[in-house]
This record gives sequence, structure tokens and C-alpha cells, in this order.
Amino acid sequence: MEFHRFLFYASIILSISVYLFPIMANSMGINYGQIADNLPSPEDVVPIVKSIGATKVKLYDADPKVLKAFANTGVEFIVGLGNEYLDKMRDPAKAQAWVKQNVQSHLPATKITCIFVGNEVLTFNDTSLSNSLLPAMQSVHTALVNLGLDKQVTVTTAHSLSILETSYPPSSGAFREDLVDCLSETLSFHQKTGSPFLINAYPFFAYKGNPKQVQLDFVLFQPNQGVIDPATNLHYDNMLYAQIDAVYNALASLGYKKLPVHISETGWPSKGDEDEVGATPDNAKKYNGNLIKLMSKKTGTPMRPNSDLNIYVFALFNENMKPGPTSERNYGLFKPDGTPAYSLGISSTSNVAGSNTTTGGTNGKPLSPIPTPPSTPTSSSTGYLSISPATQGRYEFVGTVLLASLILTKMLLW
Repeated sequence: MEFHRFLFYASIILSISVYLFPIMANSMGINYGQIADNLPSPEDVVPIVKSIGATKVKLYDADPKVLKAFANTGVEFIVGLGNEYLDKMRDPAKAQAWVKQNVQSHLPATKITCIFVGNEVLTFNDTSLSNSLLPAMQSVHTALVNLGLDKQVTVTTAHSLSILETSYPPSSGAFREDLVDCLSETLSFHQKTGSPFLINAYPFFAYKGNPKQVQLDFVLFQPNQGVIDPATNLHYDNMLYAQIDAVYNALASLGYKKLPVHISETGWPSKGDEDEVGATPDNAKKYNGNLIKLMSKKTGTPMRPNSDLNIYVFALFNENMKPGPTSERNYGLFKPDGTPAYSLGISSTSNVAGSNTTTGGTNGKPLSPIPTPPSTPTSSSTGYLSISPATQGRYEFVGTVLLASLILTKMLLW
């Protein structure tokens, strides 16, 4: 690296580490997307990742340049196999060839711990993709076994939160009925191989869908009254934790109570189109800053207070070539030149919602039971467009999460 570039990045690292080092969680993960033509070289990304205290990185491919750049850094990697590879990966020989070239060749210098096969496949409503998902995962796992790598590298897939039929209250969390059979087989694979269940969760979409009714403080981890799950009496003061516990409950309902859940994507954009209410630097600062503060506490959700949260923030950089609305190109903690997109401005412990788990009603009032929202939205007013930052401009229509958030918000105002 040229000397002037070294000084440039060194100055950036020093300036931001002053704010971040004291409070970063040891298990913080970051999504490293590369749908851009102006990003720094992987060698220059290494000190940026380390400056924010991230110890885990999730790639959407197995870019050899990135994996080589991070050799001997101790940073753990999840590498991805895109949806376009699922059909090919059903062939055990092709799966083994891929693992040899993209995983084994980088071990042990680069610490690859997981391969996620496919992204949000089950919500594409594409039977060719969904039918190929589990066979592809099995082939990749078999390849790891054959190469003697299955004890150090697991195989999983990432899901959209819209695989849930209901998400609020968290105790009623359940998977979509049409996906239960497919999910059950995948969950059995997770249990047998010891791999985690990955979910992408974005409270931003609930707020974007109806900012007049969804309470902003609740989605940004800011101080708020919170809500009580009437079935468990557990108190929730942020939407992400409620979403995670809904996933825990959905898993438990199928007999997989002990399956580890990792949040493979969550974040907040710092810029958006005129209709993307809430996509501002200040809100991004609050969401990601407060989230990182909570992660540093190493405490779990109200339903699983003793389970460590494994969360991967989306994303490391703004990506200028991503299609879709402006927000899609502005999820980064950093600009392409390596400077912070905004100051995280970490709040003090007392100002971060979600720091405590409590029971009881709001202001002494018990909360009424919440009706189960319908599984299919009847109009755009009961759903929202969920844009997956991991994919190139894919839109999917989701109804239950927003409707649940509207019910939840009414409870907050009750």
C-alpha cells in the first residue's frame, strides 16, 4: 500500500476508534457487500474492519482477494453461495470442487467458520430454487465431511423474516403454513450438523411502511414505554428483540427450541428517497449505535436472556451499484473512501432501550390480548415492500410484520 494511502487510512482509524473501541462487542459481525465500483481494496478494508472492533465478517460470495487479505487476522468469516449456484451444488462432485477451491484453499490462515447456501430462497416462491436448497446444503456439508472440515465449518442458509406467518406478540410467532414442511427438513439438517439458523431482520421496513403509526423510538432502541407480551408477561422496548423472540417461538413450536439463531442482517440506511421516511443519518446513527451498545452487554432477548446475540450489521460500505431505491445504496457505516458515513455517537447505557428485561404491565395496566393478524395483506396499506440488502434489487411483499407493528404501536399509545 502506498505511503500516503496508509496515512489516510491510519488517520481514519484513529479518529473513529476513539468513539468505538471502548464499547464494541467482542462478537460483533459486519456484512461486507461489494456491489460497487469504488470500494477500497481488500487490503485497505482490513484495518477498517478492525477499527470498529468487528471480529466476524459475512461475505456474499467467497472472494479470494478478500479471504487472502484477511489471512492471519483472526477475523471469522461466513462465505456465501449465491442462489444461482443452488442447482449446480446438488451435484456432490461440484459441491466438493467448490469447497476445495473456495474454502479449503484458504484454511487455516483465513478463519472460515460457516458457508451460507442461498439467501432468502423460501420467500421467492420459486419451487426450483426451494427444491434445490436442502440438497445443495447437504452436498456442501458432505463435501466438508469428505475433506475433514465439517468440525470447523458449518453449513446454513439465510432467511427473510417474512417466512413468519405471525410475529406479534412474540409468543405467537409461527412460520408460514406453506413453508412448514420445507423448513422442518432444513431445521432437522441444522440440528444434525450443529449449524445456526440465520434470519435477516429490518425494523426499518416497518417504520418506512407506516411512519405515522409505528413508533420511531421503539424501532431505534430509544427510551420508550415498551409493550408486554400478554402470554409471557415479558416486556419489550425494541422491535428487533420482539422479532427475534418471534423466531425463537416459531422454532420451538416445531420442536427446535435449542437451535441457535443468528441475525445475519440488520441495519438502517442513512439516506433514502422522498417516500423513504426515516432514512436519515441521525436515525441510522441511533439504530446502529444503540444496537452495538446492546451487543456489548452480551445479554439476550427477553425470551432468551442468557443466549448471546450473534448479529451481523448491514453493512460495511455504501454500495453505489445496487439497484432499487436510494436507501439500498446507503446502508454503509462507511463511505467508499473509508470515512464514516455518520458518527455512531454511542449513547450511555441509561439511554439505550432493551438494556433490561422486566415483567408486568405498562404503568400498572395489564395489556389486552392481541388478535392474530391475517397472513395475507389485502392492500398496500397492510403490508410493506421488504428490500433485501443482500440481493440486487429484489422486492417482496410482506404483510404480517407491519400489521403486527401497527397493533403493537396502538398498545404503546394505550
